[in-house]
Amino acid sequence: MSASKNAERDAREARERLRRYNARQSVHNLQVSRRRRDNIIAIVGVVVIAALATLTQVFYFTAGPGMPTPSASPSPSSSPAAGKNVGDVPAKTIAENRTWTGELTLNDAKLGISLDGANAPQATSVFIDLAKKNFYTTTGATCHRLTNGDSFKLIQCGSVDGKGAGDVGFSFGPLENVPTDGVYPAGTIAMARGDSAYSQSSQFFITYADTNLPSTTGGYTIFGKVTSGLPEFVSGIADAGVTPSASGTIDGAPVVPTKITQLTVQ
Repeated sequence: MSASKNAERDAREARERLRRYNARQSVHNLQVSRRRRDNIIAIVGVVVIAALATLTQVFYFTAGPGMPTPSASPSPSSSPAAGKNVGDVPAKTIAENRTWTGELTLNDAKLGISLDGANAPQATSVFIDLAKKNFYTTTGATCHRLTNGDSFKLIQCGSVDGKGAGDVGFSFGPLENVPTDGVYPAGTIAMARGDSAYSQSSQFFITYADTNLPSTTGGYTIFGKVTSGLPEFVSGIADAGVTPSASGTIDGAPVVPTKITQLTVQ
């Protein structure tokens, strides 16, 4: 074979090797690009899911149809003002800076309760005043909301219309005795509220298992605890679950209609 033919053959083989190399390199680059894209999508997905989970929990407790707070009142006189009480708020001296005891009955579940007039004098005074006026037992103020999420389990009571809204005539603040870690142990009795620390009113909630609530919103005033009867409440009301709704089955009206049938404090 002549030298020229050998050179031509070598050139063809070199071109073929270069073509195959470039083809393999293109495939490799495409695979790297796809892996990078898939990794970015996966990371974004995780961030979005985490953000949605956080926003969902915040939404549950600061806004929306399931919030543990009176809905905004149509009456200007009772709309919570930032940094000030509105309406005829019961005097905080009613709590007498002492511990109060009593019994709160939800349907047939009798809960022994203790109220902390020392660490939450304003909230305790409001609750005592409303209790002595029979507000919770005679106005149709049912327990309209139950949650049974993995980390938040509570029942909420005390709205004027029994559905989460209504106007009791006043709102108050500031927040008192708020846990810094956002943990509300089983049996905690705390005031429900809206966005403002001064939107507390007649509504309250009871945790029936250890519950975590967003501390970024300011937290909730703990003014008492359940001292007995919680297992009976759980078996009779909480275990029955939440009525399915647009919000799902972890936050809504309890399957077992629940109201305060008796409340005594002393």
